[in-house]
Amino acid sequence: MTNVVMPQMGESIAEGTIVRWIKKVGDRIDRDEPLFEISTDKVDAEIPSPAAGILTEIKVKEGETVAVNSVVATIGTASEVKKTGGSELPEAAAGQPEIPAAAKDSIDEFREAVAQSTAVAESTAAAERSAAAERSGAAERSAAAESSPDDLRRQKSSPLVRKIAAEHGVDVSRIQGTGLGGRVTKDDILKFIDTEKPAAATAPPAEPAPAPAAPAPTGPAFKPGERTQIVPMSVMRKKIAEHMVLSAHTSPHVYSVYEVNFGRVAALRDKKKAAYEAAGAKLTFTAFIAKAATDALRQFPIVNASLDGDNIVYKKDINLGIAVALDNGLIVPVIKNADEKNLLGLSRAIDDVANRARTKKLNPEEVQGGTFTITNPGIFGALYGLPLINQPQVAILGVGAIERRPVVIDDAIAIRPVGHLTLGYDHRLVDGADAGRFLSHLKERLENFDEAWT
Repeated sequence: MTNVVMPQMGESIAEGTIVRWIKKVGDRIDRDEPLFEISTDKVDAEIPSPAAGILTEIKVKEGETVAVNSVVATIGTASEVKKTGGSELPEAAAGQPEIPAAAKDSIDEFREAVAQSTAVAESTAAAERSAAAERSGAAERSAAAESSPDDLRRQKSSPLVRKIAAEHGVDVSRIQGTGLGGRVTKDDILKFIDTEKPAAATAPPAEPAPAPAAPAPTGPAFKPGERTQIVPMSVMRKKIAEHMVLSAHTSPHVYSVYEVNFGRVAALRDKKKAAYEAAGAKLTFTAFIAKAATDALRQFPIVNASLDGDNIVYKKDINLGIAVALDNGLIVPVIKNADEKNLLGLSRAIDDVANRARTKKLNPEEVQGGTFTITNPGIFGALYGLPLINQPQVAILGVGAIERRPVVIDDAIAIRPVGHLTLGYDHRLVDGADAGRFLSHLKERLENFDEAWT
């Protein structure tokens, strides 16, 4: 029997939500055939089966959120299929290995044997879940005094909740959360503060004095009688929200914006476009920017680093994240060792991961390990953007719209394709001078793009 586990779809992801089971119990499945669909803050993806066989049990229902590496299903043989309450085994089991000989004499005896086996399996699974829950509870209690971003990700409360708790001397673990997965929400802690007056750890609890309810820190999202439509946030949208709040609270963001003349790049693109299409690649401005960015990252490794407490972690590999907009969110697939590819290789890789991101065909490892991210709000017409850093990275490059505009060249006005590049960076590690040198190098490489790179 093979266990199917919740994959880790990114280094900062601790859990995932099963959106849909593509197969049902009793279905035959081949190795690498899509089995179920998950959603995290980084990706909506179809997860392939780790083995061929029969889907014998589904342990996690659609809509449930579980920790990574949790067993969500099992794959085995037809005789191992777990009954789901019906009087017969699933039809897909027909034609598979024969029912045990004892069952041929008495179907009732066979059903009893299956029931006993199921009870043992359920007992074992319950024990495993209980042990896992105890380990999870111990980990959460240990993380109560967190100080690193990884610790923050694993706690069942947002940075805002922990900030409010610290200001009022409240132990978050005392609060029963009503959010997803037992998460303590802002409303939970505000209600707790309103109803209980925390006492000092060494003092006996004082008799609470009645107090008027504190006003909400922000106004209501809508008023009674307003014409509204209320739609629940998708799992991906919730996860993105959590990740962005975490990033805003973790890194002091600073931005530098440079204007770039893309005349040289546009000329090379026109020259090479047909040949690239014949080779099966779509040549875009993003590919040129990615190629120049990998060169700049090699020259300025501080921008390709991360922070680990008081240590600076310099990444030897340049793994380029390319943000891809989806209908209901955003995903950042990663091109590993991007600096080892020429322009044609990068064009193919960017086109490939973008297409598979939109069709939910990315593998778990393809959204992990990024060291620097490029996002392109310019495709929607924005002059430039101020993107949030994709933790635990320390910088992100935003690409604005590239449009033909009047520019001054040698004291004369000319029309050239011009765009703005914005570097958002973590000021704990990257200074303005570092950002300026990085962007200056990137600008020079783009305005004088080396045709040998193509």
